[in-house]
Amino acid sequence: MAKPSLNKPSLNKISSKKNAPHSGAGDDESARGRLLSAASHLFCKNGINATGIDAIIEEAGTAKTTLYKLFGSKTNLVNAVLESEGKQWREWFIGAMEDGGGDAQAKLTRIFPALKSWFAEERFYGCPFINAVGEHDKDSKQFRNIALKHKKIVLGHIEKLAGELGSGEPAVLAHQLGLLIDGAIVAAMISRDPGVADTAALTAGPLLGQSKAKKKRAADQLEAV
Repeated sequence: MAKPSLNKPSLNKISSKKNAPHSGAGDDESARGRLLSAASHLFCKNGINATGIDAIIEEAGTAKTTLYKLFGSKTNLVNAVLESEGKQWREWFIGAMEDGGGDAQAKLTRIFPALKSWFAEERFYGCPFINAVGEHDKDSKQFRNIALKHKKIVLGHIEKLAGELGSGEPAVLAHQLGLLIDGAIVAAMISRDPGVADTAALTAGPLLGQSKAKKKRAADQLEAV
């Protein structure tokens, strides 16, 4: 799968292409990529439980034996999809904040415009992690652990920027922004309205402004000493 560009996050919108089945060890990597791409598209569009193995291999253009050779089971394929998609989406999301430079506030302010561009994509189907946990047994840790790992990395970067911004409680600010991010993703998935990102940005504005104001007051007090 291609690495996502700044304007095209990988999460649940990688295009899949039907190809003729390949054979030989040298084609395993290609087949793996096609299976991941096809499974990502179908899982996010139709749901994990609603997507069968036959639909995936037809979309990917591979044999069923190839899928089981490479992944062993549908469950392993789902885990691989979530790991792959999460990694590529995080690279895009963190890049969207960091590219262009500027101070911490400038980087954090880029969060919701970046999400809005993602929400506007034709193949935006929401967050695969939220969807995966939502459609399975809520007591199951199978997908929850992968989702929490993804969330921890995302919030960790936001927390780092929140600390640079001057927040007295960067972890709290990171979780506040995380709730706005998750809420915007779900709202956009349901409404198909990319503009929900603008509403989330308006809500985030005062949170970022308060932290920057506290940092300025602290700096002023140090100068006065």
